[in-house]
Amino acid sequence: MLGFLSARQAGLDDPLHLRRAESTRRVLGLELNKDRDVERIHSNGVNSLDIEPVEGRYMLSGGSDGVIVLYDLENSSRQPCYTCKAVCSVDRYHPDVHKYSVETVQWYPHDTGMFTSSSFDKTLKVWDTNTLQTADIFNFEETVYSHHMSPVATQHCLVAVGTRAPKVQLCDLKSGSCCHILQGHRQEILAVSWSPRYDYILATASADSRVKLWDVRKASGCLITLDQHNGEKSQAVESANTAHNGKVNGLCFTSDGLHLLTVGTDNRMRLWNSSNGENTLVNYGKVYNDSRKGLKFAVSCGCSSEFVFVPYGSTIAVYTIYSGEQITMLKGHYKSVDCCVFQSNFQVRMIPMGI
Repeated sequence: MLGFLSARQAGLDDPLHLRRAESTRRVLGLELNKDRDVERIHSNGVNSLDIEPVEGRYMLSGGSDGVIVLYDLENSSRQPCYTCKAVCSVDRYHPDVHKYSVETVQWYPHDTGMFTSSSFDKTLKVWDTNTLQTADIFNFEETVYSHHMSPVATQHCLVAVGTRAPKVQLCDLKSGSCCHILQGHRQEILAVSWSPRYDYILATASADSRVKLWDVRKASGCLITLDQHNGEKSQAVESANTAHNGKVNGLCFTSDGLHLLTVGTDNRMRLWNSSNGENTLVNYGKVYNDSRKGLKFAVSCGCSSEFVFVPYGSTIAVYTIYSGEQITMLKGHYKSVDCCVFQSNFQVRMIPMGI
């Protein structure tokens, strides 16, 4: 540590060098926090978590019970042992509560005044955080598995929605309507994710074993269908132009947007070059995945070596992204883990119990 400080003071090191080194050290030393926990509100499994990007203080959770909870992660009491309290919740008695399981919750990327939720009740809801009332509701014909808003978009307010139908729907928050449909998958859409680098690039994963990259500005839409064999197998082979040999139910871009991670029910995780769609062939070994719906995993940000955190049964497997090395397994839950989120400011893993 003193060496880093001396080099920084002398102007020999980049200002971010110390921060990256310390972030990496903390990730490598992650363990179950014995002094801090989160108030238990949900009566059933937790499907989705999201920490707002403005302060990194407030966290949303969505559960199988249809309930949405907003937590304050800050320790305002300054006590060494404390519980992160629920600030408010959309409980079963709320007039706008989701009827069925909430599959995804997400903060509006630019401020904490709004958040979104989607559910098996075939709706996407836009919420006013201050009043905890719905500002808009989008209704769909099929069950909603996943949705995502771009973290960097300034030219559009599109929400990508994946449903049981083999098409991706784009909802415009400005007009309040479904403005576009992306067609090309053959089965249900289990995961969607906007690029953190480019406003108009969207990745989608489907039960048809395929992952597609789209440019939503173009009429044709689809840019690339990812191929695990990098085009080396004949188009006549059944596995050609497939990303996995099973359902693809998880997507996550790296923090710089240059690569895309996917997980499938073939118990594999793959790393792709997001510009040309090339399978980088990084071997992560067996990545256990028996989820029947979307699997939400997370990546680190600001470390010297970046890491990926993947629900693995009742644990979280931690891998180095670019080498594929499994660093550790985070243990502490007694049942299946469905999702996790990374709090980059403090290198904290928020991991809820699944079903």
